[in-house]
Amino acid sequence: MTPSGRLNPSPRTLDVESVAHFDRLVSAGAGTMHGWHAQSLDLRGRSRELKALDAQGAIFLGCTFDAGVEDSLRSRGALIFPKLRGVPFNPYRGSLYTAAELYEDIAGHEYEATPDARIYQWSILPGQRTSLDATLAAALHDHAIGGALEDALANGDFAGTRLVGVMGGHAAWRGTSEYADAARLGRLLARSGFTVATGGGPGAMEAANCGAYLSGLPDGDFTAALGTLAAAQGFRPSVTDWARTAAAVVGKYPGGTASLGIPTWFYGHEPPNLFATHIAKYFANSVREAILLELCTGGIVFLPGSAGTVQEIFQDACENYYGAPETITPMVLVGREHWQERYPAWPMLQALAAGKPMAGRIHLVDTVEEALAVLS
Repeated sequence: MTPSGRLNPSPRTLDVESVAHFDRLVSAGAGTMHGWHAQSLDLRGRSRELKALDAQGAIFLGCTFDAGVEDSLRSRGALIFPKLRGVPFNPYRGSLYTAAELYEDIAGHEYEATPDARIYQWSILPGQRTSLDATLAAALHDHAIGGALEDALANGDFAGTRLVGVMGGHAAWRGTSEYADAARLGRLLARSGFTVATGGGPGAMEAANCGAYLSGLPDGDFTAALGTLAAAQGFRPSVTDWARTAAAVVGKYPGGTASLGIPTWFYGHEPPNLFATHIAKYFANSVREAILLELCTGGIVFLPGSAGTVQEIFQDACENYYGAPETITPMVLVGREHWQERYPAWPMLQALAAGKPMAGRIHLVDTVEEALAVLS
């Protein structure tokens, strides 16, 4: 399986990545499209080429053709997935999201008018999660996001990097010591050559992405940026104010360090943060959680959190418990009192790890600096 959960493609499959790629294949003398996969391409103006090529075994997902070409391709053995009407997103998209896309025109409109909010509202319409059309659209979308994420890791901005996951509660508000700790962790990880990956939401997740994004700033500017964010501490009562404050910081410091956010519309009440430069947003929360854990080969740092973070600790622990020695990744819990007394995950984790290869890869520390030292 690939990191996106897709089966490894057959050697006979070929992803046609752009119209220019299609043109190069035709110019090179291709006589057949067998095994070609084309996604979200505008192939108008290529009628002659498409009709001349053997179409048997080709797959077109959400592509645009001149009149009559689609019927011709189908009659000659191509499989064509049509554009889906009434869906506020592209289920065949070929790239990850950006915050600018999800929060389009947040400066001039309320959050409820953004693509992110409209997609969430679509997803929770009565009967939507049992509707065949909606289920198909969401599944195709998540498959496409998985492919885009795989491409980013193999050939894109994250190729050759080691991802470290940062997990923590969404309730760590800006301006608090918990938020500052998470931001400092993201900053330290990025400065040490790691790529930060989070669940892509608010609180500690936003802070870690923010710390990574602003990791190139001098200490004074970094502290000042955190102070600016604290003017809108949380996404309640106003997601709009929360997002606009972050957008102002991003606008002041464009081109920050790349990091990854993997949020979900399943928890649509938690908006995605604007500091993750690459956003793999899924409908299926279970898929999103599994992928996030699998990708973080550099280890995962668990900051203080509650039910969601506890679940993530033991989901990761389960994979390490049953995994081969070479697949076990470090688990670092930050906050002795929190994980030993308030939510005693650490004693249970120790009991699970006893006598297992993972025993030497679990750590309990008090500071984010100690967490970095363990991972380094």
